Amino acid sequence: MNRSKKPPATESTSKSSATMARKRSCKTTLIFFVLLSVIAFVAFVPVFASLPSLSSHSHDLHLHLRRHHRREKIDVRNFEIAEDMFWKDGKPFQIIGGDLHYFRILPGYWEDRLLRAKALGLNTIQTYIPWNLHEPEPGKLVFEGIADLVSFLKLCQKLGLLVMLRAGPYICAEWDLGGFPAWLLALEPDIRLRSSDPAYLRMVERWWGVLLPKVAPLLYGSGGPIIMVQIENEFGSYGDDKAYLSHLVKLARGNLGEDIILYTTDGGSRETLEKGTIRGDDVFSAVDFTTGDDPWPIFKLQKEFNSPGKSPPLSSEFYTGWLTHWGEKIARTDADFSAAALEKILSQNGSVVLYMAHGGTNFGFYNGANTGSDESDYKPDLTSYDYDAPITESGDVDNAKFKAIRRVVKKYSSVSLPSVPSNNKKTGYGPIQLQKTASLFDLLDGIDSARIVEAENPTAMEYLYQMFGFLLYVSEYASKTGGSKLVIPKVHDRAQVFISCSSKANGGQVSYIGTIERWSNQAIGLPNAECVSNTSLFILVENMGRVNYGPYVFDRKGILSSVYVDGRVLNRWKMISIPFHNLNEVPKLNPVIRVASEFPKVLARKELKHKSEDVLEGPSFYTGRFSIDKTSGVTDTYISLRGWGKGIAFVNEFNIGRYWPTSGPQCNLYIPAPILRHGENVLVIFELESANPELVVDSVDQPDFMCGSRKASVHQL
Repeated sequence: MNRSKKPPATESTSKSSATMARKRSCKTTLIFFVLLSVIAFVAFVPVFASLPSLSSHSHDLHLHLRRHHRREKIDVRNFEIAEDMFWKDGKPFQIIGGDLHYFRILPGYWEDRLLRAKALGLNTIQTYIPWNLHEPEPGKLVFEGIADLVSFLKLCQKLGLLVMLRAGPYICAEWDLGGFPAWLLALEPDIRLRSSDPAYLRMVERWWGVLLPKVAPLLYGSGGPIIMVQIENEFGSYGDDKAYLSHLVKLARGNLGEDIILYTTDGGSRETLEKGTIRGDDVFSAVDFTTGDDPWPIFKLQKEFNSPGKSPPLSSEFYTGWLTHWGEKIARTDADFSAAALEKILSQNGSVVLYMAHGGTNFGFYNGANTGSDESDYKPDLTSYDYDAPITESGDVDNAKFKAIRRVVKKYSSVSLPSVPSNNKKTGYGPIQLQKTASLFDLLDGIDSARIVEAENPTAMEYLYQMFGFLLYVSEYASKTGGSKLVIPKVHDRAQVFISCSSKANGGQVSYIGTIERWSNQAIGLPNAECVSNTSLFILVENMGRVNYGPYVFDRKGILSSVYVDGRVLNRWKMISIPFHNLNEVPKLNPVIRVASEFPKVLARKELKHKSEDVLEGPSFYTGRFSIDKTSGVTDTYISLRGWGKGIAFVNEFNIGRYWPTSGPQCNLYIPAPILRHGENVLVIFELESANPELVVDSVDQPDFMCGSRKASVHQL
């Protein structure tokens, strides 16, 4: 946002010793100035002669002169808001944008997806910046590989796309903890996220002190593609801490200068706008709303929260689809319905950003989650973030929604649209035979002692400085003849319970007892193991993704309460960290996503001696290999996990993400070509429950969202 800067103050130079010569000089200067003013007036007579009376139309004169000024400055890069319009280099500009997140796409596919967005007719890309991706540990900053933000922004510019940057620090985005790094949850005393809590603001200041100077050279006025920078995200749906928002604005201005347009995004209701916006012309207030709602009454409301002339109608999240949680039917929205709603905005010169233009994938453990009426009503997101967007998870554009939206955009675009590229080829490489390599319990004796923490009570994952993956809790209890009852009042998110005899008298057999889930927490009966001494209790807790939206975003993981056996608190615990991420061991292909701890990395190369028959059911590793002929190209593929239970998959040490076909709806995991290679490729699966009896995973050429449900549902927004 451009604002007139005050001229530097002039100092008084009057002195008692001023000479007559100086007075004569001043008089001569005055005469010259008057003469120059007359000449200037005559020069502009044609301009003024064409205008109505100055006394009755001074506002029209002001607008005319501003436009004349813009025409004179077309050689200066400038993006601003005036007359309720966006202006780019002195000309009115309609934003036709789309969300496309660099962190959900492999860098090798960034250009491919951006070109497809451009073929859709988009002139602007909007993207979030997830803090947790770039600072996975305090002070450990990552800006390479899939986290190479600067390269992504420069690529946008190379392809002629502008950028709206959503800098956070909170982003929502169906991303773990709304983009906050989970180590914030380990700070003591507890900090208050998304607030003016000084401890929280110090962390934000430190982070933005690194981030914002990186993007400042890429602002539009400095020659880059960034036209706008968003502050926070839909804050009006969360709180009303104006001091917090104002502090973020101050930080942004201090790092980015006075000219860049700062903006907020809030739901299109009076309540959310009252709480989430900053009055005045320092921050532009954009809106989002349900697709299909009449946009223009909402845009009229938007104007009340912007300064006069500073409210171009902008829907900064026009929903092309919707998210899906595990256990739901896949969300689908009608293509023609979406296109018709879009045309209602574009036809009256409104601006819009499609959410999403291309969804991508929640690789690794970065998927988020939602809650319902309370924090136990927990709903984790799929690995796929396809979102039913016009550009699918794998980049396909030969679909009804892409065509319908493109037809509408083409009618209102100021430039001709590029041709539409073909879908990328996908190949089914056939069945992959796996072998069981080891049970998780086989590996416990070889665990590094540094991964084992002992405490009187169970400890949350974050306090052990483990942010993702699994945590194994181990204790002992005395068995009873009639069995016992296990109660864990608060577990985040899913706990599998096993028992064995502490001594070897019973052969050390580990038995699966049952599962306690955050969303359906129930007591479990523990059978009498008939052990000579105490019974060992193993509780494997999976972090299934932190809540990213709503009042329960402060979402620690693990066992968060006491554990009760027959009503008595069980003490003396060992916690064994199983994070499945080690940045130092991740290949250069992707040095950020939390992948391939030493377990799958070792297991992919050799078979360990094991006693897996001692585990009747439970978490185990499986390894398989498949080859890609050097005479054929390496293409995208999918791996079908039908017939398997629940777990995570690694391909060539890259964490593809979670699978859970028994819950559905996602059956297949997308494997982008940049992960694969000619020759041998290695698949490692960590299966939590029960493997496919044939130990086979199929490489196929298409997605499948039909697991766990009979058919997809149409989600009308």
